[in-house]
Amino acid sequence: MDGDDGRGIEREYGRHRKTSRGRFVGLCIVEGNFALQMARPDSIPGRYKLLAVALMAMLVGWAILTVRRGRTTVGAGGVTTRGAFRGRRRAWHDIYDLRVERHNSKNADARLLTWLYDNDGRRFLLRNVDDWQLPALRAEIDDLRTVAAQHRGMAWESRPEVEARIRLRAGHRKAQERAAIWTLLVFFAAVGYLVWEVSVGDEPHPFLLLLCAPLATYTLLVTLFRLRAPRAPAHS
Repeated sequence: MDGDDGRGIEREYGRHRKTSRGRFVGLCIVEGNFALQMARPDSIPGRYKLLAVALMAMLVGWAILTVRRGRTTVGAGGVTTRGAFRGRRRAWHDIYDLRVERHNSKNADARLLTWLYDNDGRRFLLRNVDDWQLPALRAEIDDLRTVAAQHRGMAWESRPEVEARIRLRAGHRKAQERAAIWTLLVFFAAVGYLVWEVSVGDEPHPFLLLLCAPLATYTLLVTLFRLRAPRAPAHS
């Protein structure tokens, strides 16, 4: 964190602590296995391997740009968080709350993340404002809320109508996450079936298998899960 002083409103949260060694080794193993699979001589046409390599290269490039460019800046006008290609800004009067919440993934370095909730109940991740980059994260957020109070023009207080919007959006988000998991499984199953088609000499249908089937699965499941989703707690 950079700022005028310990309690200044002008702050910038960037990445100053590197990825843990264990996670770095895990990523290297995944990348190495991918390279090995692509180099193996088999019956899969080269154009499909090139497509897979291009997709992986795009993913790696996006991850690198996110790490290098990702940051959160705080000023008298509000909060801005920036990713690989774009940024999001919220003025203080549009910000409902800043909340530290536990990260569900056990493989991530950060266990606690900070989310910005706006008055419409939407939330945005504040990049690098986590307990991996800031060991005293909760104290930092408490201090930031205190010094930002004068710029908001209102107290940090709970409003039932906003809490209801947060619960509704949390339910929708959970439905999207569940649908995405099942869609990913369908995609990998489609990849396996496509490889089998190519290996036995059948005519492959990559457009139907890799695009249409996953999109149809996601659309159907996200609708179903939203209809069945309970009202999630506001802090979920």
